[in-house]
Order: sequence, then structure tokens, then C-alpha cells
Amino acid sequence: MKIRHKTGALLLALCLSFFFSISSNVIAEEKKKEKADPFELPSHVLLISKENTFPNTTDDQEIIEPSKLTQELIDEVKIPIENLDLIKLLNETSLNPSPIAVGYRGSIYLGRWPLNYKSEDTTVNWEYQFVNENELNNIGGDIAQEIRYNQEKEQEIKGALTSKVEQSDFIQKMMLRKAQEKTKLPLSFKTVVGANTKKENYYNVPTKKIGYLQAHAPAINEKGQITYGEVYLRLKGSQKSIVIKNVTKQGVGAWIPIQDHLAFSFKLK
Repeated sequence: MKIRHKTGALLLALCLSFFFSISSNVIAEEKKKEKADPFELPSHVLLISKENTFPNTTDDQEIIEPSKLTQELIDEVKIPIENLDLIKLLNETSLNPSPIAVGYRGSIYLGRWPLNYKSEDTTVNWEYQFVNENELNNIGGDIAQEIRYNQEKEQEIKGALTSKVEQSDFIQKMMLRKAQEKTKLPLSFKTVVGANTKKENYYNVPTKKIGYLQAHAPAINEKGQITYGEVYLRLKGSQKSIVIKNVTKQGVGAWIPIQDHLAFSFKLK
């Protein structure tokens, strides 16, 4: 009887160990999926910057750092100011103040500005826009043939805001900068694939088949919220402060192409 009890206990321990081992592996796989970078390039998306016959310029934005005084003014405001064009204006205003009388009080209206952009959702569409299709007919062939990508005509891929907003140029800059920081991808609202751009990767087309190699330009879909406000520079003697009035918020979305990248798909018929 003791031997049976020991055998049963051993089997139970083995079963529990096996169960917890499987559970641990499942949890580990789930965590691995959660940690996977959603913006990591899949195997069918390839870089074509070296092969591209159209030299796209990198859409790097001008880096504008707030001056010491501008930074102090921004820090005193509760609403974050991230618009680099507004920061540039404040820098110039701070460095070149207009002469004022002692004891002067007043305010200068700098205009209504988009102050910041808060990103709420960033996704990627690897097949945002069709750009090319190559075909190889091997129905009457005796051996398998190879099909390679060759861009037949120049294609321009444009991104855009998905809704009407005030001062769209400023909005695009802020959304582009936030999406670049988030995805670490080369993004631009405009990119071009030049005619006769080629790639050495190939796909086999068996006999009695027709091969179709399609290329799509990928893009990021960025969604979030813009904060607007009327900006005043308040003067009191030699002191300055920023006052923001009539603050409003608006939802906004945009498609932003990934520069010099193509997603390939191959089909046989």
C-alpha cells in the first residue's frame, strides 16, 4: 500500500510540474508578444533608399531650443507649449525686447496658436498605397523563372491630415515629430519612388504559372488631440510673463508615409 501511495504522489507531482511548465511557457509567450515592437519591420517590408532612383530628402525638422528666458516663461504656464514655431517667436521676442517706459504695464497679443499635440493612438498600415506591379508569364515555359521588382513609373506617396484643422502646417510638424519619436521610423508627409528603382530579391515562378509581384508604400496612422490657445505676452516694467486664454481642444488624425520603404507581396495564378 505504501508503494502505491508513493507512486501516486510521484505521478501527481509530475503532472503538476508538467502543468506549471506549460502554463509558464504560455505566459512567457504572451509577455513576449506584448513586448514586441509594433513598428518593427516585417520580413516583407524592405528598405530601398540605396536603390531608389529618386533622392528623397530626409524630413528632419529644425531643432529649436528655448532660450533661458523663454524656458522660464514656458515653465510658469500650466499648459505645455511644444510648438517649435511659437518657441522660436518667443526666443526672438525675448532677445529683442521693444524699449518700454519704466512702470509700463500692458500685454502683447501673439495670436492664436496650436500649443501642443498629445498622441493617443499610433498604428501602421504596411500596405497604405499601391505603387507597382510586375508580372511574369511562365505558362509556356520549360523551367522555373525568376521575377524581380522593377518600378515601372515614378510614384509619389502623400500623407495628409484626416480632418480640417486650423493652422494645419503647425499641426503636421507637431504630429510628425511625435510620430517619429514614437516609432523611430523615417517618416515624411511626402515621399517618392523613382522610375526604374530595382531590388535584387527575387521570387520563383514555376512552369504553367503567372507570377505577380506587387509593391505597396507603408504609412503610419497617427491620432491624438491638439490644444489651442490665445497667447499673450504680459509686460510689467522689465518683467514678462505668458498668459494663455480661450483654450480649446480638437481631435486630429493623419497618415504619414514611411520614407524609402516598400512592402512586397507575391502571388501565383
